[in-house]
Amino acid sequence: MKKVVFASLLAFATSTLCTMSATPVALAQDAAGSQSSSITIKDPAEYNAYTNAMGQSAPAAKAAAIEAFLQQYPNTVVKRDMLEQLVHAYQATGDQAKTFDASKRLLQDDPTNLAALTFVVYIEKAQAAGDQAKLDQAAADAAKGLTATKPASMSDADYQKLKDVSTPIFYSTEAADDVAKKDYKDAIEAYTNELKAVKDPAATTQQPLLADTYYLGNAYIQEDPKDLVNGIWFLTRAAQYLPDPYKTNAEKAAEYWYKKYHCAQDDANCQNTLEGFDAIKQLAHDNVFPPDSYKPVAAPPPPSPADLAHKAIVATPDVSKLALADQEYILANGSDEDANKVWDALKGQTSQIPGVVIQATADSVQLAVSDDAKQSQKADFTINMKEPLKTVPAVGSNVTLIGTFDSFTKSPSMIILKDGEEKPTAKAPVHRTARHTSGM
Repeated sequence: MKKVVFASLLAFATSTLCTMSATPVALAQDAAGSQSSSITIKDPAEYNAYTNAMGQSAPAAKAAAIEAFLQQYPNTVVKRDMLEQLVHAYQATGDQAKTFDASKRLLQDDPTNLAALTFVVYIEKAQAAGDQAKLDQAAADAAKGLTATKPASMSDADYQKLKDVSTPIFYSTEAADDVAKKDYKDAIEAYTNELKAVKDPAATTQQPLLADTYYLGNAYIQEDPKDLVNGIWFLTRAAQYLPDPYKTNAEKAAEYWYKKYHCAQDDANCQNTLEGFDAIKQLAHDNVFPPDSYKPVAAPPPPSPADLAHKAIVATPDVSKLALADQEYILANGSDEDANKVWDALKGQTSQIPGVVIQATADSVQLAVSDDAKQSQKADFTINMKEPLKTVPAVGSNVTLIGTFDSFTKSPSMIILKDGEEKPTAKAPVHRTARHTSGM
Protein backbone atom coordinates (compact mmCIF):
# COMPACT_ATOMS: atom_id res chain seq x y z
CA MET A 1 0.00 0.00 0.00
CA LYS A 2 1.43 3.37 -1.00
CA LYS A 3 2.21 5.62 1.93
CA VAL A 4 0.49 8.98 1.69
CA VAL A 5 1.15 11.80 4.08
CA PHE A 6 -1.31 14.65 4.34
CA ALA A 7 0.00 18.20 4.74
CA SER A 8 -2.26 20.44 6.70
CA LEU A 9 -3.87 23.20 4.67
CA LEU A 10 -4.85 25.13 7.72
CA ALA A 11 -1.78 27.39 7.64
CA PHE A 12 -2.34 28.01 3.95
CA ALA A 13 -5.97 29.02 4.41
CA THR A 14 -5.18 31.22 7.40
CA SER A 15 -2.39 33.08 5.63
CA THR A 16 -4.67 33.75 2.68
CA LEU A 17 -7.36 35.17 4.96
CA CYS A 18 -4.85 37.53 6.55
CA THR A 19 -4.05 39.09 3.20
CA MET A 20 -7.67 40.13 2.75
CA SER A 21 -8.39 41.27 6.29
CA ALA A 22 -10.44 44.32 5.31
CA THR A 23 -12.40 42.71 2.50
CA PRO A 24 -15.44 41.29 4.33
CA VAL A 25 -16.24 44.44 6.24
CA ALA A 26 -15.60 46.64 3.23
CA LEU A 27 -17.90 44.57 1.05
CA ALA A 28 -20.47 44.31 3.82
CA GLN A 29 -20.48 48.06 4.34
CA ASP A 30 -20.74 48.76 0.62
CA ALA A 31 -23.63 46.32 0.40
CA ALA A 32 -25.36 47.64 3.50
CA GLY A 33 -25.26 51.26 2.39
CA SER A 34 -26.48 54.03 4.65
CA GLN A 35 -29.21 53.00 7.04
CA SER A 36 -29.54 56.37 8.70
CA SER A 37 -33.11 57.49 9.03
CA SER A 38 -34.37 60.95 9.86
CA ILE A 39 -32.45 62.16 12.89
CA THR A 40 -33.66 64.73 15.40
CA ILE A 41 -31.19 66.06 17.97
CA LYS A 42 -32.81 68.64 20.20
CA ASP A 43 -29.74 69.78 22.16
CA PRO A 44 -27.82 72.39 20.06
CA ALA A 45 -24.48 71.48 21.67
CA GLU A 46 -25.00 67.81 20.94
CA TYR A 47 -26.06 68.64 17.39
CA ASN A 48 -22.93 70.73 16.83
CA ALA A 49 -20.73 67.92 18.16
CA TYR A 50 -22.56 65.50 15.88
CA THR A 51 -22.13 67.64 12.75
CA ASN A 52 -18.47 68.23 13.63
CA ALA A 53 -17.81 64.50 13.87
CA MET A 54 -19.70 63.68 10.69
CA GLY A 55 -17.98 66.49 8.85
CA GLN A 56 -14.47 65.09 9.35
CA SER A 57 -13.00 63.86 6.07
CA ALA A 58 -9.88 62.08 7.35
CA PRO A 59 -10.84 58.61 8.71
CA ALA A 60 -8.60 58.85 11.80
CA ALA A 61 -9.91 62.30 12.67
CA LYS A 62 -13.49 61.15 12.11
CA ALA A 63 -13.00 58.12 14.36
CA ALA A 64 -11.52 60.30 17.11
CA ALA A 65 -14.38 62.80 16.85
CA ILE A 66 -17.01 60.06 16.99
CA GLU A 67 -15.33 58.48 20.04
CA ALA A 68 -15.34 61.87 21.77
CA PHE A 69 -18.99 62.38 20.84
CA LEU A 70 -20.04 58.96 22.19
CA GLN A 71 -18.13 59.51 25.40
CA GLN A 72 -19.82 62.88 25.93
CA TYR A 73 -23.28 61.69 24.85
CA PRO A 74 -23.46 57.94 25.67
CA ASN A 75 -27.26 57.84 25.42
CA THR A 76 -27.62 59.88 22.25
CA VAL A 77 -30.50 59.11 19.91
CA VAL A 78 -27.97 58.71 17.09
CA LYS A 79 -25.83 56.16 18.94
CA ARG A 80 -26.48 53.34 16.47
CA ASP A 81 -25.77 55.55 13.47
CA MET A 82 -22.58 56.86 15.07
CA LEU A 83 -21.35 53.37 15.87
CA GLU A 84 -21.92 52.37 12.25
CA GLN A 85 -19.92 55.39 11.13
CA LEU A 86 -17.22 54.50 13.65
CA VAL A 87 -16.88 51.04 12.12
CA HIS A 88 -16.54 52.67 8.67
CA ALA A 89 -13.93 55.12 9.93
CA TYR A 90 -11.75 52.54 11.66
CA GLN A 91 -12.01 50.22 8.67
CA ALA A 92 -10.81 53.06 6.43
CA THR A 93 -7.75 53.52 8.67
CA GLY A 94 -6.88 49.84 8.31
CA ASP A 95 -6.96 49.31 12.07
CA GLN A 96 -8.46 45.83 12.31
CA ALA A 97 -8.45 45.67 16.11
CA LYS A 98 -10.38 48.93 16.49
CA THR A 99 -12.75 47.97 13.66
CA PHE A 100 -13.47 44.73 15.49
CA ASP A 101 -14.02 46.55 18.80
CA ALA A 102 -16.35 49.06 17.15
CA SER A 103 -18.30 46.26 15.49
CA LYS A 104 -18.73 44.49 18.82
CA ARG A 105 -20.00 47.72 20.39
CA LEU A 106 -22.42 48.16 17.51
CA LEU A 107 -23.77 44.66 18.09
CA GLN A 108 -24.48 45.51 21.72
CA ASP A 109 -26.84 48.20 20.46
CA ASP A 110 -27.98 46.38 17.31
CA PRO A 111 -27.53 42.58 17.82
CA THR A 112 -28.64 41.64 14.30
CA ASN A 113 -26.60 44.18 12.36
CA LEU A 114 -25.52 41.97 9.49
CA ALA A 115 -22.51 44.03 8.39
CA ALA A 116 -21.11 44.05 11.92
CA LEU A 117 -21.81 40.34 12.42
CA THR A 118 -20.02 39.56 9.17
CA PHE A 119 -16.84 41.29 10.24
CA VAL A 120 -16.97 40.03 13.84
CA VAL A 121 -17.46 36.40 12.79
CA TYR A 122 -14.69 36.67 10.21
CA ILE A 123 -12.20 37.95 12.78
CA GLU A 124 -13.36 35.64 15.58
CA LYS A 125 -12.79 32.61 13.38
CA ALA A 126 -9.34 33.81 12.30
CA GLN A 127 -8.32 34.54 15.88
CA ALA A 128 -9.63 31.27 17.38
CA ALA A 129 -6.41 29.43 16.46
CA GLY A 130 -7.45 26.15 18.06
CA ASP A 131 -9.25 27.73 21.02
CA GLN A 132 -12.54 25.81 21.07
CA ALA A 133 -14.33 28.38 23.23
CA LYS A 134 -13.46 31.18 20.80
CA LEU A 135 -14.49 29.05 17.84
CA ASP A 136 -17.77 28.21 19.56
CA GLN A 137 -18.40 31.94 20.02
CA ALA A 138 -17.67 32.59 16.36
CA ALA A 139 -20.09 29.83 15.35
CA ALA A 140 -22.77 31.19 17.69
CA ASP A 141 -22.41 34.64 16.13
CA ALA A 142 -22.50 33.04 12.67
CA ALA A 143 -25.82 31.38 13.56
CA LYS A 144 -27.19 34.81 14.51
CA GLY A 145 -26.05 36.16 11.17
CA LEU A 146 -27.74 33.37 9.23
CA THR A 147 -31.08 34.12 10.90
CA ALA A 148 -30.81 37.93 10.84
CA THR A 149 -33.70 39.66 9.08
CA LYS A 150 -33.62 42.58 6.67
CA PRO A 151 -33.77 46.03 8.27
CA ALA A 152 -36.75 48.09 7.14
CA SER A 153 -34.41 50.87 6.03
CA MET A 154 -32.43 48.64 3.64
CA SER A 155 -33.50 47.93 0.06
CA ASP A 156 -33.98 44.36 -1.10
CA ALA A 157 -31.08 44.74 -3.54
CA ASP A 158 -28.65 46.02 -0.90
CA TYR A 159 -29.74 43.33 1.54
CA GLN A 160 -29.12 40.62 -1.07
CA LYS A 161 -25.65 42.00 -1.79
CA LEU A 162 -24.87 41.84 1.90
CA LYS A 163 -26.22 38.30 2.20
CA ASP A 164 -24.09 37.22 -0.75
CA VAL A 165 -21.00 38.36 1.15
CA SER A 166 -21.94 37.20 4.64
CA THR A 167 -23.57 33.81 4.08
CA PRO A 168 -20.45 31.90 2.93
CA ILE A 169 -18.48 33.39 5.84
CA PHE A 170 -21.10 32.26 8.35
CA TYR A 171 -21.36 28.72 6.97
CA SER A 172 -17.56 28.38 6.79
CA THR A 173 -17.31 29.33 10.46
CA GLU A 174 -20.00 26.86 11.52
CA ALA A 175 -18.26 24.13 9.52
CA ALA A 176 -14.88 24.86 11.13
CA ASP A 177 -16.50 24.60 14.56
CA ASP A 178 -18.13 21.29 13.59
CA VAL A 179 -14.82 19.85 12.37
CA ALA A 180 -13.11 20.88 15.60
CA LYS A 181 -15.77 18.88 17.45
CA LYS A 182 -15.44 15.98 14.99
CA ASP A 183 -19.09 16.46 14.01
CA TYR A 184 -18.46 15.64 10.37
CA LYS A 185 -22.11 15.24 9.41
CA ASP A 186 -22.92 18.84 10.34
CA ALA A 187 -19.60 20.02 8.89
CA ILE A 188 -20.51 18.48 5.53
CA GLU A 189 -23.87 20.24 5.59
CA ALA A 190 -22.29 23.60 6.47
CA TYR A 191 -19.50 23.38 3.88
CA THR A 192 -22.01 22.33 1.23
CA ASN A 193 -24.28 25.27 2.08
CA GLU A 194 -21.26 27.57 1.91
CA LEU A 195 -20.36 26.49 -1.62
CA LYS A 196 -23.99 26.62 -2.73
CA ALA A 197 -24.27 30.18 -1.44
CA VAL A 198 -21.53 31.38 -3.80
CA LYS A 199 -23.04 32.98 -6.90
CA ASP A 200 -19.87 32.93 -9.04
CA PRO A 201 -18.39 29.42 -9.44
CA ALA A 202 -15.01 30.99 -10.24
CA ALA A 203 -14.82 32.23 -6.64
CA THR A 204 -14.61 28.61 -5.44
CA THR A 205 -11.24 28.27 -7.22
CA GLN A 206 -9.73 30.87 -4.89
CA GLN A 207 -9.16 31.14 -1.16
CA PRO A 208 -10.78 30.75 1.31
CA LEU A 209 -13.45 28.76 -0.57
CA LEU A 210 -10.82 26.54 -2.17
CA ALA A 211 -9.47 25.44 1.21
CA ASP A 212 -13.03 24.78 2.40
CA THR A 213 -13.58 22.59 -0.68
CA TYR A 214 -10.64 20.50 0.49
CA TYR A 215 -11.99 20.42 4.04
CA LEU A 216 -15.37 19.25 2.70
CA GLY A 217 -13.69 16.35 0.91
CA ASN A 218 -11.76 15.48 4.04
CA ALA A 219 -14.96 15.60 6.13
CA TYR A 220 -16.54 12.98 3.86
CA ILE A 221 -13.45 10.79 4.44
CA GLN A 222 -13.55 11.37 8.19
CA GLU A 223 -17.26 10.61 8.44
CA ASP A 224 -18.23 7.21 9.82
CA PRO A 225 -19.03 5.42 7.61
CA LYS A 226 -16.87 7.11 4.99
CA ASP A 227 -18.50 8.53 1.86
CA LEU A 228 -15.68 7.88 -0.59
CA VAL A 229 -17.61 8.94 -3.70
CA ASN A 230 -18.11 12.49 -2.43
CA GLY A 231 -14.78 12.58 -0.62
CA ILE A 232 -12.90 11.73 -3.83
CA TRP A 233 -14.86 14.39 -5.72
CA PHE A 234 -14.14 17.37 -3.46
CA LEU A 235 -10.50 16.38 -2.84
CA THR A 236 -10.04 16.15 -6.61
CA ARG A 237 -11.86 19.45 -7.15
CA ALA A 238 -9.56 21.21 -4.68
CA ALA A 239 -6.47 19.64 -6.25
CA GLN A 240 -7.27 21.19 -9.62
CA TYR A 241 -6.68 24.72 -8.33
CA LEU A 242 -4.46 24.52 -5.24
CA PRO A 243 -0.83 25.60 -5.63
CA ASP A 244 1.96 23.23 -4.68
CA PRO A 245 2.70 21.66 -2.26
CA TYR A 246 -1.01 21.61 -1.33
CA LYS A 247 -2.00 20.52 -4.83
CA THR A 248 0.26 17.46 -4.70
CA ASN A 249 -0.96 16.47 -1.25
CA ALA A 250 -4.64 16.83 -2.23
CA GLU A 251 -4.05 14.82 -5.42
CA LYS A 252 -2.32 12.03 -3.50
CA ALA A 253 -5.21 11.91 -1.05
CA ALA A 254 -7.78 11.75 -3.86
CA GLU A 255 -5.79 9.04 -5.66
CA TYR A 256 -5.39 7.01 -2.47
CA TRP A 257 -9.12 6.90 -1.80
CA TYR A 258 -9.95 6.37 -5.48
CA LYS A 259 -7.79 3.25 -5.43
CA LYS A 260 -9.59 2.13 -2.30
CA TYR A 261 -12.98 2.63 -3.93
CA HIS A 262 -12.34 1.62 -7.55
CA CYS A 263 -9.46 -0.85 -7.70
CA ALA A 264 -9.50 -4.45 -6.58
CA GLN A 265 -6.61 -5.13 -4.24
CA ASP A 266 -5.05 -7.62 -6.63
CA ASP A 267 -5.58 -5.46 -9.75
CA ALA A 268 -2.05 -4.11 -10.26
CA ASN A 269 -2.97 -2.44 -13.55
CA CYS A 270 -5.73 -0.37 -11.94
CA GLN A 271 -3.51 0.47 -8.97
CA ASN A 272 -0.77 1.76 -11.29
CA THR A 273 -2.78 3.47 -14.02
CA LEU A 274 -5.80 4.72 -12.02
CA GLU A 275 -8.07 4.00 -14.95
CA GLY A 276 -10.94 6.49 -15.18
CA PHE A 277 -9.38 9.00 -12.80
CA ASP A 278 -8.31 11.49 -15.50
CA ALA A 279 -11.94 11.85 -16.56
CA ILE A 280 -12.91 12.59 -12.95
CA LYS A 281 -10.18 15.25 -12.74
CA GLN A 282 -11.58 16.98 -15.81
CA LEU A 283 -15.12 16.87 -14.45
CA ALA A 284 -13.94 18.24 -11.13
CA HIS A 285 -12.08 21.03 -12.88
CA ASP A 286 -15.28 22.17 -14.59
CA ASN A 287 -17.87 21.62 -11.84
CA VAL A 288 -18.17 22.66 -8.21
CA PHE A 289 -20.55 19.80 -7.38
CA PRO A 290 -20.66 16.31 -8.91
CA PRO A 291 -22.70 16.25 -12.13
CA ASP A 292 -24.91 13.32 -13.09
CA SER A 293 -22.07 11.98 -15.25
CA TYR A 294 -19.88 11.48 -12.21
CA LYS A 295 -20.37 7.79 -11.52
CA PRO A 296 -17.15 6.15 -10.35
CA VAL A 297 -17.30 2.38 -10.57
CA ALA A 298 -16.81 0.52 -7.34
CA ALA A 299 -14.36 -2.37 -7.18
CA PRO A 300 -15.80 -5.89 -6.98
CA PRO A 301 -16.39 -7.01 -3.41
CA PRO A 302 -13.04 -7.96 -1.89
CA PRO A 303 -12.44 -11.00 0.27
CA SER A 304 -13.67 -10.44 3.79
CA PRO A 305 -11.16 -8.96 6.23
CA ALA A 306 -11.19 -12.22 8.17
CA ASP A 307 -10.39 -14.17 4.97
CA LEU A 308 -7.49 -11.83 4.14
CA ALA A 309 -6.16 -12.14 7.66
CA HIS A 310 -6.29 -15.94 7.48
CA LYS A 311 -4.53 -15.95 4.08
CA ALA A 312 -1.69 -13.97 5.64
CA ILE A 313 -1.43 -16.54 8.44
CA VAL A 314 -1.36 -19.42 5.96
CA ALA A 315 1.24 -17.70 3.77
CA THR A 316 3.52 -16.94 6.75
CA PRO A 317 3.09 -19.55 9.47
CA ASP A 318 5.83 -17.88 11.54
CA VAL A 319 3.73 -14.82 12.32
CA SER A 320 6.64 -13.09 14.04
CA LYS A 321 8.08 -12.50 10.56
CA LEU A 322 4.99 -10.62 9.36
CA ALA A 323 5.27 -6.86 8.92
CA LEU A 324 3.83 -4.81 11.77
CA ALA A 325 1.05 -3.51 9.47
CA ASP A 326 0.01 -7.10 8.66
CA GLN A 327 0.12 -8.11 12.31
CA GLU A 328 -2.09 -5.14 13.21
CA TYR A 329 -4.54 -6.05 10.42
CA ILE A 330 -4.86 -9.62 11.71
CA LEU A 331 -5.39 -8.45 15.29
CA ALA A 332 -8.17 -6.12 14.18
CA ASN A 333 -9.85 -8.31 11.57
CA GLY A 334 -8.84 -11.94 12.01
CA SER A 335 -10.74 -14.69 13.72
CA ASP A 336 -10.08 -15.09 17.43
CA GLU A 337 -7.80 -18.02 16.66
CA ASP A 338 -5.72 -16.07 14.11
CA ALA A 339 -5.62 -12.89 16.22
CA ASN A 340 -4.51 -14.82 19.30
CA LYS A 341 -1.76 -16.52 17.30
CA VAL A 342 -0.36 -13.14 16.33
CA TRP A 343 -0.76 -11.72 19.81
CA ASP A 344 1.07 -14.67 21.37
CA ALA A 345 4.04 -13.72 19.18
CA LEU A 346 3.82 -9.99 20.03
CA LYS A 347 2.92 -9.86 23.73
CA GLY A 348 5.88 -8.92 25.85
CA GLN A 349 8.04 -8.03 22.86
CA THR A 350 9.72 -4.61 22.83
CA SER A 351 9.71 -2.77 19.51
CA GLN A 352 10.18 0.61 17.90
CA ILE A 353 6.85 2.12 16.76
CA PRO A 354 6.99 4.97 14.20
CA GLY A 355 3.85 7.03 13.60
CA VAL A 356 2.07 10.37 13.50
CA VAL A 357 0.99 11.89 16.82
CA ILE A 358 -2.81 12.10 17.15
CA GLN A 359 -2.98 12.88 20.87
CA ALA A 360 -0.30 13.17 23.51
CA THR A 361 0.30 13.83 27.18
CA ALA A 362 3.43 13.40 29.24
CA ASP A 363 2.23 9.93 30.26
CA SER A 364 0.69 8.56 27.07
CA VAL A 365 1.01 9.07 23.30
CA GLN A 366 -1.52 7.94 20.70
CA LEU A 367 -0.10 7.34 17.21
CA ALA A 368 -1.49 6.70 13.75
CA VAL A 369 0.82 3.98 12.45
CA SER A 370 -0.92 2.25 9.53
CA ASP A 371 -1.60 4.09 6.26
CA ASP A 372 -5.35 3.88 6.86
CA ALA A 373 -4.98 5.37 10.34
CA LYS A 374 -2.86 8.22 8.98
CA GLN A 375 -5.34 8.96 6.20
CA SER A 376 -8.22 8.92 8.68
CA GLN A 377 -6.19 10.83 11.28
CA LYS A 378 -7.17 8.28 13.92
CA ALA A 379 -4.89 6.57 16.42
CA ASP A 380 -4.30 2.83 16.20
CA PHE A 381 -1.44 2.57 18.75
CA THR A 382 -1.24 3.82 22.34
CA ILE A 383 2.16 3.95 24.06
CA ASN A 384 1.97 4.41 27.83
CA MET A 385 5.27 5.93 28.95
CA LYS A 386 7.53 4.38 31.56
CA GLU A 387 8.51 7.85 32.78
CA PRO A 388 6.71 11.15 32.01
CA LEU A 389 8.00 12.80 28.85
CA LYS A 390 10.01 15.95 29.39
CA THR A 391 8.73 17.30 26.07
CA VAL A 392 5.26 16.28 24.86
CA PRO A 393 5.34 15.75 21.05
CA ALA A 394 3.14 18.02 18.97
CA VAL A 395 -0.01 16.68 17.35
CA GLY A 396 0.77 15.90 13.71
CA SER A 397 4.48 15.35 14.27
CA ASN A 398 6.27 12.16 13.25
CA VAL A 399 7.89 10.29 16.13
CA THR A 400 9.36 6.88 16.88
CA LEU A 401 8.77 5.47 20.36
CA ILE A 402 9.89 2.25 22.00
CA GLY A 403 7.44 0.14 23.97
CA THR A 404 6.48 -3.36 25.07
CA PHE A 405 3.31 -4.91 23.63
CA ASP A 406 0.82 -5.14 26.48
CA SER A 407 -2.76 -5.55 25.18
CA PHE A 408 -5.05 -4.88 22.24
CA THR A 409 -8.72 -4.28 21.44
CA LYS A 410 -10.43 -5.26 18.21
CA SER A 411 -13.20 -2.66 18.23
CA PRO A 412 -12.11 0.05 18.18
CA SER A 413 -8.82 -1.27 16.85
CA MET A 414 -6.07 -0.27 19.26
CA ILE A 415 -2.71 -1.84 20.17
CA ILE A 416 -1.43 -0.77 23.58
CA LEU A 417 2.22 -0.81 24.63
CA LYS A 418 3.66 -0.22 28.09
CA ASP A 419 7.01 1.03 29.41
CA GLY A 420 7.24 3.51 26.57
CA GLU A 421 10.46 5.39 25.95
CA GLU A 422 11.73 7.85 23.40
CA LYS A 423 13.99 6.43 20.74
CA PRO A 424 17.54 7.40 21.74
CA THR A 425 19.29 9.71 19.34
CA ALA A 426 22.47 8.41 17.84
CA LYS A 427 25.56 9.94 19.34
CA ALA A 428 28.11 11.40 16.98
CA PRO A 429 31.41 9.50 16.98
CA VAL A 430 34.14 11.07 19.07
CA HIS A 431 37.25 11.80 17.06
CA ARG A 432 40.41 11.81 19.09
CA THR A 433 43.58 13.43 17.86
CA ALA A 434 46.55 11.12 18.08
CA ARG A 435 49.33 12.39 20.27
CA HIS A 436 52.71 12.36 18.56
CA THR A 437 56.06 12.42 20.35
CA SER A 438 59.37 13.10 18.80
CA GLY A 439 62.72 11.81 19.91
CA MET A 440 65.46 14.17 20.96
